[in-house]
Amino acid sequence: MRLRSGVFAASCLMVEALGVALFLRGFFPVPVRSLPRREALGDPPAEPAPPGPGMVSNWTKIPPPLFKKVVIVLIDALRDDFVFGSKGKQFMPYTTQVVEKGTSYSFIAEAKPPTVTMPRIKALMTGSIPGFIDVIVNLNSPALLDDNLIWQAKTAGKRIIFYGDDTWVKLFPKHFVEYDGTTSFFVSDFTEVDDNVTRHLDRVLKREDWDLLILHYLGLDHIGHMTGPNSSLVGPKLHEMDNILKKIHISLLSKEEASLPNLLVVCGDHGMSETGSHGGSSEGEVHTPLLFISSAFEKRSGALTQPELVQQTDLASTLAVGLGLPISRNSVGNIILPVVGGKTMREQLRFVHLNGFQLSRLLQENTPAYEKDFLT
Repeated sequence: MRLRSGVFAASCLMVEALGVALFLRGFFPVPVRSLPRREALGDPPAEPAPPGPGMVSNWTKIPPPLFKKVVIVLIDALRDDFVFGSKGKQFMPYTTQVVEKGTSYSFIAEAKPPTVTMPRIKALMTGSIPGFIDVIVNLNSPALLDDNLIWQAKTAGKRIIFYGDDTWVKLFPKHFVEYDGTTSFFVSDFTEVDDNVTRHLDRVLKREDWDLLILHYLGLDHIGHMTGPNSSLVGPKLHEMDNILKKIHISLLSKEEASLPNLLVVCGDHGMSETGSHGGSSEGEVHTPLLFISSAFEKRSGALTQPELVQQTDLASTLAVGLGLPISRNSVGNIILPVVGGKTMREQLRFVHLNGFQLSRLLQENTPAYEKDFLT
């Protein structure tokens, strides 16, 4: 009798241990990783030679950039309905006009949990999917060592300026030629935290000594934490952001040259729940707007349709192509094709070729049976 009880107890312990192991394996999955960053500057795949005798392709390098200057405006906790819903029409009239009738492409970007800032910045800049373990280090972010868009841009000699949430400064130390970080811990501050970003705009938009400008606004996120998404404070904050986007857009248009257009990207790192929090997987937390605004795109016409759903990780590969950079080695994202739709079909196929080559290499390095499965 005692023997049976002992065997039963041991079996229960084994099942319990297996259950805990399975939970931990799912909750903290092994990330998909490629080679270390220092080995990430390998040659891109050569373009297949065009048909015909004597015809040889000379596209053996990364294609040239599509945009001269890129401005990324990240509005923390910006839900998709804050732009595409009734709040957007009421409080963001300029952005709504650009979305409905301007030269832009609009998407809903899906963020994977955990929907907190640091893992989302990683996803946006590396194209990879961080795990829940990143929540633990969210409050004290170490430098990001994985291959990423910021590092590729700096390596290519592009001049990057950043203003906003100091998480970026911790993740990308010594990457910015100029920066001003603001802390995200004072959630009762809705105004100064954003004014500290905006105060640089008039000066920096007049300058020509930068290629990539990143702005991370925290005020909306703080309002959500304190009073929720339906607060009376949300509308004025959205209107403030709308005026900022208008200023940036008009400035970029006024400085464009005939050779290359500029690009304005508007996005959120995550949304917010109906209580104003974030970190989980509710629709309000994972769906954020993603706008690409440039004179390179055709002016919109006809009735506005529901924005297409893309993955947040798609931004890294799309911006890499737009800036003429290699796609990050650990990226699992796809190029958002409408953004490159104005190029020739041959060029578009080249972009897809680069993206496919990078994804296949990542799969090969993470799947031991890749070659065997590919050949059989």
